[in-house]
Amino acid sequence: MNKELIIRSGSSTDFALLKDGKLIELHKEEDDSNFSVGDIFIAKIRKSVPGLNAAFVNVGYEKDAFLHYHDLGPQVSSLLKFIKRVSTGKLKNYSLKDFPFENDIDKHGIITNVLKSNQSLLVQIVKEPISTKGPRISSELSIAGRYIVLVPFSNRISISQKIESSEEKERLKRLVKSIKPKGFGIIVRTVAEGKKVAELDKDLQNLMDRWKAMCKKLYKAHHPSKVLGEMNRASSILRDVFNDTFTSIVVDDEELYNRIKEYLQEIAPKKESIVKLHNARVPIFEKYGIERQIKTSFGKTVSMSKGAYLVIEHTEAMHVIDVNSGNRSNKAKNQEDTALEVNLISAAEVARQLRLRDMGGIIVVDFIDMNNAENRRTLFNHLREEMKDDRAKHKILPPSKFGLIQITRQRVRPEMNIKTREVDPSGINGEIEAPIVLVDKIKVELEKLIKKEHKKITLSAHPFIAAFLTKGFPSTRSKWLFDHKRWVKIVPRDAYTYLEYHFHDKNGDVIK
Repeated sequence: MNKELIIRSGSSTDFALLKDGKLIELHKEEDDSNFSVGDIFIAKIRKSVPGLNAAFVNVGYEKDAFLHYHDLGPQVSSLLKFIKRVSTGKLKNYSLKDFPFENDIDKHGIITNVLKSNQSLLVQIVKEPISTKGPRISSELSIAGRYIVLVPFSNRISISQKIESSEEKERLKRLVKSIKPKGFGIIVRTVAEGKKVAELDKDLQNLMDRWKAMCKKLYKAHHPSKVLGEMNRASSILRDVFNDTFTSIVVDDEELYNRIKEYLQEIAPKKESIVKLHNARVPIFEKYGIERQIKTSFGKTVSMSKGAYLVIEHTEAMHVIDVNSGNRSNKAKNQEDTALEVNLISAAEVARQLRLRDMGGIIVVDFIDMNNAENRRTLFNHLREEMKDDRAKHKILPPSKFGLIQITRQRVRPEMNIKTREVDPSGINGEIEAPIVLVDKIKVELEKLIKKEHKKITLSAHPFIAAFLTKGFPSTRSKWLFDHKRWVKIVPRDAYTYLEYHFHDKNGDVIK
């Protein structure tokens, strides 16, 4: 399995994560992104709402951030006391070693007993502003590193559930216990598996330096203001997803290239050589086929192999995905086997789409009905396996009697939404699907006709599309010849609309 990270710079920086050449994640870092997940702000409590057992907090966004009682953290009283003493200059030692902790707040308490209006509080963004809602925040702070996460005002040591070996968990717990500073909890991440104490300690010291630098900003700080920003997206993606399966990281900006090389020198020196600078005339996303994949993956309809396709609909409350078998040639023995085959292909694509679009909240997938309980179980297990690498927290329910599978997926950022339709040059339809999508559709239909043993095939299409298929070297038609050993005659038709095309047989009749 090859994993590649392709980074395109410009007015914003785009990150494309490829798995065996297929686009599985797409991230965009805007220059004006002021409210990213992980950012820590010094803010003011605007008002507490006992009916919601929550408070609205001014973090500088046009809408107040929402802070629920359960997101305060058990040691919020100690945090409030710490902020008061640091911001007035009375406390200059930020280590928490000799800081006297308060008692934990009542798990089922009331927010008005803990927070007062106009009070200063350190809060962390856990969900970015989405649609009409302001950010969701927590005052239980955490600072993420490569191998560990530092949790101030805690004494717990937690080990990632994804580390399966109980011996390894015990070893890591022992190592972390020997280096853990007093007053701080530590969460050990999955990538720490097999690491030595020196690597964990170096990561811990970096996090402690970030904590101290943040605390220095609190003295006479303007409210609200960001006191600790999440790492830039390139570093945070590498921190969270980078592992030994990565085969290359390609960047088209020299400054970013040098920054990434420096960061890899710190976290994985042996892998520094996989970072490459893209200097070719062809744009980086074109070179790696990413533009084509974006155009074909973000529309309402998503095509898959063997003629199957998904229809994806979005509402404010949920996302609905409909699985269709399409007009496929059926080599399966019966309808049940066909349904299972299409459903398994679709499950892999659904898992990819959720990551690619960063869809969150409630997702309902309408798979093709299957009567066999064993087949439904096979589908359920296959979907769980496909979503195993998804970093967002998610839960999948088994198929219902109607063939529906319900998924809840953590939503912390607005969904990635890319416009794939373009202006119709003929001015008839307003907007049409991108030409590249149309060309892919023609290719799929051509492959079906060749399988049906049609000897002589002629394609009639709009002059723009005909020119696109025949010009250049190698042209799209030439590639068809290499792939299928079949020459396709292409005839431009002035009377056709932009999206119109037909295949004809040797007698000139339209092939249905």
